[in-house]
Amino acid sequence: MAYNYLELVNDVNRRLNEVELDANNFGTAKGYYSFAKNSVNAAIRHINQEEFEWPWNHAEETETLAVGEVRYSMPYDSKTINMNTFRIKRDVSLNVETIKLKPLSYEEWLDKFADYEYNSEAGVRTTPRYVIRTPSRELIFSPPPDKEYEVIYEYFRTGFELEVSTDVPTLPEQYRYTIVDGAMYYVYQFRGDTQAAQLSLQKFEQGIKQLRSLHINRTEYLRDTRVHF
Repeated sequence: MAYNYLELVNDVNRRLNEVELDANNFGTAKGYYSFAKNSVNAAIRHINQEEFEWPWNHAEETETLAVGEVRYSMPYDSKTINMNTFRIKRDVSLNVETIKLKPLSYEEWLDKFADYEYNSEAGVRTTPRYVIRTPSRELIFSPPPDKEYEVIYEYFRTGFELEVSTDVPTLPEQYRYTIVDGAMYYVYQFRGDTQAAQLSLQKFEQGIKQLRSLHINRTEYLRDTRVHF
């Protein structure tokens, strides 16, 4: 059984003994079938909103810096950005090794280095050492770059809506029935079956609890960051 948008909707249809859709009529489905499609997306959206850092929403981004430019937009789909993952990528042609950037608060950067943003002199440009997250969902690399360095960092996405029949959720396939349980909650509400909707909601919430236990709740260890000479 394939794991995609079409088959998730058909999982719902099978539970309700409804006629299954196929690739030919999926895009034009109306009435209940259209609502079933929306319910699958609603369930996925609900799961993704339950935690900021589900591992299946983890992504890596590469930003190519422009000479003299300090401000850059965050990825449009970013939910949280790990500020401790920023590093300039090793590049022999630019004569630069891998360099980890130090995160600064926006206020500290304004106090100490705000002039970098408005100073267009080539003499202030060098290899960036700091990364700053602004309130306007931008990233600042400071000092201004003197070369087109590639910066790599990691973040967690908000997730995305399934659109065509072959779209595959980021949620691993072994949890497909958590998605279906959530979709059933919305479908039963659509049909006015309050009791069945509440039972589906309980199963859905239990499934999310299990996901959180497996992927979020973990024991961290303490790491000594002191420099020993």
